[in-house]
This record gives sequence, structure tokens and C-alpha cells, in this order.
Amino acid sequence: MISVIAALGLTIVPDEWVGFLGLIPLGIGIWTLVRGLRRNGDDDDDDKITAVGLWGVAGITIANGADNISLYTPIFRTSTPADVAIMIVVFLVLVAVWCVAGRLIGTHKVVTETLERVEHWLVPVVFIGLGLFILIESGVVSRLVEVIA
Repeated sequence: MISVIAALGLTIVPDEWVGFLGLIPLGIGIWTLVRGLRRNGDDDDDDKITAVGLWGVAGITIANGADNISLYTPIFRTSTPADVAIMIVVFLVLVAVWCVAGRLIGTHKVVTETLERVEHWLVPVVFIGLGLFILIESGVVSRLVEVIA
């Protein structure tokens, strides 16, 4: 909902500038990757927060939602209302699917060990990819190349 509201607020921003919001997930991805590389495999359990109960889990989810806001806002801003409605429905359905799938496969030892080995670079790569996708699809990169050339 915050992404939809932010996207509506961005209607005053010209479309050619909205693509620069792709710098947010790109920056988050690069920062996370650099931070992970600096730790050089150190155990970062000190950074993790454990949530107990419904309100604890909800609080952690909301706190971690800033990255989702940075991803969905530019996409919602450049999409039609019908497309946004479809995206929200698909998102809600897939959240339920991911919860069920996460419960089923996330309890297997092989899966959890594998994810623990690759999580330090997988998450940053996804954010960097999404940031680049937003920058490229919005036309920001091609406009910058034209200005530089």
C-alpha cells in the first residue's frame, strides 16, 4: 500500500525522471554485497533479530519492507491502474504460495545449508538486477548514453 501511495505521489514527477528510482535497489544491492564481502565469511548472527509471535513477525516484516517500497514504487508509478491491481492480486496470491513453499522446503537441512552458503551474494545480486532492470526499462540508461555521446 505504501508503494501505491508513493507511486501516486510521484505523478508530479516527469516519467523520464522516475526511472532514476532504480538507483535505490541498485544501491541497496551494491551496499549489501560490499558489506558481505567485507565480512569475508564472518558469522553475522549478531545482526539478526529473532521475532516471537504474530506482532514480532509483523514488526520485522514491516521493518524489512523498505526495500519492497523502493522496488515497487517505480514499477507502480510507470504502470496503468489496471496493471497495478493485477500486480497486487498476483503478489498476494504468490505470497501465500511462497509461504506454503517456504514451509515445505525451508525445513529441509540440505536447502537451509545451501541457502546459508549463497545468501550473502544471492540477495545483493537480485537487488542489483532489479535496479538495473528499472533503469534500463525506464529508458534512463539510453537517455544518459545519448547525453554523454
